[in-house]
Amino acid sequence: MDDLNLSIKRNSFTGLLGPNGAGKSTTLKILTNLIHATSGSAYLNGVDVVKDPRGALADVGTVVETPEFYPYLTPRQTLKYIGEIIGMSSESIKTQTEEILTKVKMEAWGDKKLGTFSKGMRQRIALGQALLNEPKVIILDEPTSGLDPRGMAEMREILKNLRNDTNDLTILMSSHMMHEVSDLCDRVAMVNHGKLLVHDDIDIIKAYADYRGITVRMMEEPTPEVLERIKELDNVVDAQRNGGNEAIVKIMGGAREQEKLFNDIHETGIRVFSLSEIENSLETIYLDLIKESR
Repeated sequence: MDDLNLSIKRNSFTGLLGPNGAGKSTTLKILTNLIHATSGSAYLNGVDVVKDPRGALADVGTVVETPEFYPYLTPRQTLKYIGEIIGMSSESIKTQTEEILTKVKMEAWGDKKLGTFSKGMRQRIALGQALLNEPKVIILDEPTSGLDPRGMAEMREILKNLRNDTNDLTILMSSHMMHEVSDLCDRVAMVNHGKLLVHDDIDIIKAYADYRGITVRMMEEPTPEVLERIKELDNVVDAQRNGGNEAIVKIMGGAREQEKLFNDIHETGIRVFSLSEIENSLETIYLDLIKESR
């Protein structure tokens, strides 16, 4: 990490967003005392992670490394085993186990052996394990990584429900997928090469952009010459091919400027059949910030 200074807002769902190798996992491992920083300090709930790791992590649930379980145990047995290790009462373990299996949508699999589970199912049990002692803070390292599309969708739905159903919960989740962070999180911290690029509410970050991204679909593939002609039009900041017959055009302004763009392109003789604004402006901003930080 390179002088990363990050303070997570209580009761927020913060996405730690960055490309592979940006320093996301390193940051979370320092926070959870899995590795030690060569300099600086890390605190959880105001407690120094290095000086008092037990106290700092007492009210924290984590899924940082790839979850590993005893394959011959069931989810209920696994949660009972973990609950006993952390000193929970038998009654609390029983109550929490049933609630957690429901939250992670594994109630029908509570008595099946973990060795028969898919990666997505094991990931849900890992999340349940992190929730066992009703922590105030949850730290997740790319919880949908390596899952198939169905597994990703199920995990995101669980996280969304968890956030909506719990008022006093702070979640810090790393991800390299813009749409995932945009869908789940209310705050985002973007990092690259160990440096913090920006950290704020998602809506505020989206407002940073002075332009809109427009997908322009044409009748033919846009040649370099066509893209250059588009770049010369009023209000256009940039134009790049996006595969097939599409181009991504950045323009200054709003709906009127989009209408003018359509008319201007038509007047150049370029055959266009649709324009649509890119909804995920977070991706456009992120890519620009990454480019600037290289």
